[in-house]
Amino acid sequence: MRMKNLEINCDGLLEVDIMKLPENCVIILSGGKAKVSELPAFAETKIVTHQGRVKRVKWDEGEEF
Repeated sequence: MRMKNLEINCDGLLEVDIMKLPENCVIILSGGKAKVSELPAFAETKIVTHQGRVKRVKWDEGEEF
């Protein structure tokens, strides 16, 4: 899986050490969950929602010619 779970503590706080994150990444919060993913060099990233929650994340990757 490309996306990795991030922990939200019992107080509802998301603590992230930015030194451990990839240089270019996205953090998505939805439905009480948090996930992080590194962004590819050349891609279009789509976040698909349904009833106000994230349902799917799609990557359409390419390469410069």
